[in-house]
Amino acid sequence: MRTTPRRLVTVLALTPLLAGCFVSGEDGSGTGDKGGSGGRLRVALAVPPVQALSPYSNDATVLSKLSVAEGLTALDKDGAAAPALAKSWKQKNDTAWTFELRKATFQDGTEVTAESVVNALDHAGAAEPKPRVLSDVTLTAKAEDADTVTITTKTADPVLPLRLASPALGILAPNAYGKEGAVSPVGTGTGPFEITKLTGKSKATLDRYDGYWGGKAKASGIDVTWIADGTARANALRSGDVDIAEWIPTAQAKLLEKDTRHEVPSVRTDSLILNTRSGIFTDAALRAAAREAVDGSALVDSVFGGYADRAQGLFGPAVPWAADERVTVTGRAKAANTAQVKANTKGKTLRLATYTNRAELPEAATVLQQQLEKAGFTVKQDVREYTQMEADLLAGKYDALVFSRVTLLDTGDAVAYLASDFTSDGVYNIAGLKDAKVDQAIKAAAEEGDTTQRQQKTMRAEAEILRTDAVVPLVHERVVQGVSPDAEGVLLDPRERSLIDVDTRLK
Repeated sequence: MRTTPRRLVTVLALTPLLAGCFVSGEDGSGTGDKGGSGGRLRVALAVPPVQALSPYSNDATVLSKLSVAEGLTALDKDGAAAPALAKSWKQKNDTAWTFELRKATFQDGTEVTAESVVNALDHAGAAEPKPRVLSDVTLTAKAEDADTVTITTKTADPVLPLRLASPALGILAPNAYGKEGAVSPVGTGTGPFEITKLTGKSKATLDRYDGYWGGKAKASGIDVTWIADGTARANALRSGDVDIAEWIPTAQAKLLEKDTRHEVPSVRTDSLILNTRSGIFTDAALRAAAREAVDGSALVDSVFGGYADRAQGLFGPAVPWAADERVTVTGRAKAANTAQVKANTKGKTLRLATYTNRAELPEAATVLQQQLEKAGFTVKQDVREYTQMEADLLAGKYDALVFSRVTLLDTGDAVAYLASDFTSDGVYNIAGLKDAKVDQAIKAAAEEGDTTQRQQKTMRAEAEILRTDAVVPLVHERVVQGVSPDAEGVLLDPRERSLIDVDTRLK
């Protein structure tokens, strides 16, 4: 059974820096505050909302970064499950777990009860498409009494407490859930900050929620601006228009003052994803040719300015156990040579996609295009903002994608990432991979409860995935976050789930 500390310290936080505070003006912007109530934080985020901050989309991480919504559990600094809305839990048998709820209220003033938790989890399970975290499991939640919830799974799920920490499984008030699957986190979360206004895909206003169970936040609110262009985000920080700017492009990082530039080891891996379901890369020999053609080491300095490491696999240095357990990849198809590539593609163009939200990716795509053309492919790029192309990516309308993925984002468990991205029925399977050996290897890892053996089986599954050449790992990123010296308590999270919590403030 787990017991609860008063509040969670899930990531490394910045120590106090220089003084200087703000207060909210009539328009909600920070204008200066010397008192103890804290000013409003101004934050520039990179990826505009896809579905009006629905937790069932990629927007879910915004709700956790800004401390709007919480799950039953959270992840501690070591990646283990820690209490959140559930103060404790215990495993009844292989498929059933019981969670005891703490006293908490939603931001609309209603109480968090077992019934409201069941309601939230039922809606997540019924969402179309399913949240990635539920790719490989089906949950059934039942209220035992007002403060006790039992969650069962069809098959054993040894990491269920980790899974419930996913931002996609945040517990929202009953009035958050509308007709036909609509869900809104505006004023319906449980965290220390409440969304009071969402302005399309450009801005959001958050106010402090004084009824938060974990104590009153030190900042009075958060003013969010989405700025897709990385250079513009860096400029906003330099000019003092924002206090926090995420994902500073590596080309801009060294232009920032040293005390505003914070390098974070990341579980983010950038890869070339190849479409195995349609187009030229249904041919395994052509996938192998693409894998041999691309060289991630060429990107480390030229594109990432040294803020990256050449990829060794799907999991990099920020996943400390991966290197020791890595398995040699065998059984790959023989790569087509240049003449065979030209003959087998028969003049067809390789449609290479990437997105602008991470400034390095278009640059990487240009380098990869040159490498692929040298191997005999004819390449045309399609570069857009991510939200404009996600549906096409999932529908398999491109041959290849230069993709940046936080591998431990959804659950903190590597297996869940593999299941969502590479199993035959994975909900984020951009590669369209359908391979029985891959499915079997991921299933074996998912069913393993022993930590060491689970890690070993995870790396066997990684080797099976790499065997197919559906994905070619390029680099493991080191993320640069921009923080004004006037801000303290900003969370530097390798999993990129957290940014602001109750202790984040302006001095």
